[in-house]
Amino acid sequence: MILRTALAALLSAALLTPAVAENEPGTERMLAHRAAYRLALDSVRDNASVTRAEGVMLFEVVDACDAWASRQRFTLVLSDRDGNTIETSSDYSTLEAKDGSSIRFSLTQMTEGAVTSRVAGEATLTPQGGRAVYSEPANTQEDLPAGTILPMIHTLRALAAARAGQRIFAAPLFDGTSADGAQDTTTVIAGGWTAPQLNTNFPLLSPLGSARMRIAFFDRNAGGQNSGAGTPDYEVSMRYFENGVADELKMDFGEFVVDGRLGELQPIPSPCG
Repeated sequence: MILRTALAALLSAALLTPAVAENEPGTERMLAHRAAYRLALDSVRDNASVTRAEGVMLFEVVDACDAWASRQRFTLVLSDRDGNTIETSSDYSTLEAKDGSSIRFSLTQMTEGAVTSRVAGEATLTPQGGRAVYSEPANTQEDLPAGTILPMIHTLRALAAARAGQRIFAAPLFDGTSADGAQDTTTVIAGGWTAPQLNTNFPLLSPLGSARMRIAFFDRNAGGQNSGAGTPDYEVSMRYFENGVADELKMDFGEFVVDGRLGELQPIPSPCG
C-alpha cells in the first residue's frame, strides 16, 4: 500500500483485458492481510494552527486470484489553537490486476460526516501510457503518461529496488484518488535492505527483510512532467516489509506530520487454488 488516500481525505464491471500476460515479479511475496494503524500528531511546523491529531486507519488487501482487492478507511480528528475540532475521513477501494494492466477505483471523502467529494472509475495501462475513465466526476477522462504504474506494482518495484541496493526509484503513479490523473513519485530508500529482525509484537514479520523509504508525490505540470525541483504535495515514509506490510508511518501534510503505528495485523487466507 502507498497510503496516498490520506492526503485526499485531508485536502479536499469485470477487469479489462490485460495488456500483458504475466503477473508482476514478486507478486507471490505479497501478503493478503488486514491491518489497523493508530494515528497521532508527530510534529508541527512553525506557525501551524494544528495542535492535536488522532485517528485510525484500517487497511485490507485480499487475494482475488488474478487481482488484488483493497480497501482503506481513514479517520482523523484535528484540533487547533482555538479549541476547534474537525473530523475528516475517507473510504477508498480498488481492484487492481496483478499484471498491472488495469484498475477499478472508488474514493469517498467526508468532513464532519458530510460527503465532500467522490472519485470513481477505471483505468487501463499500456506500454505507451493508458487512460483513466471516470464515472465520478461524470464524463471525465485523463490520458496517462508512458511508464505509469499502479499502487501494488509501485510497492513491488520499490521493494525490488531496495533489495537491489538502489537509493532512488521514480515513476508516475495512478491510484484513482484524484480526477487529475497520474502523479509523479520519487521514492528515496534510506539505509538499504535490512535483514530479518525479531518482532515480538508481530512474529510473522520476524523472518522478513525490510526497507525504510520515503515517497514524495508531485503534481504533473502542463508539459506532462515533473521538473523534479518542486515541492511535493504530500510525503509519506514507512518501513516496508518484503511481504508488503507497512509500519512506522510518517504522513507529512506540510504544516504537520502524523505518525501511524501498526496496532493489529491479521493474514487473510487466499481463496485461490
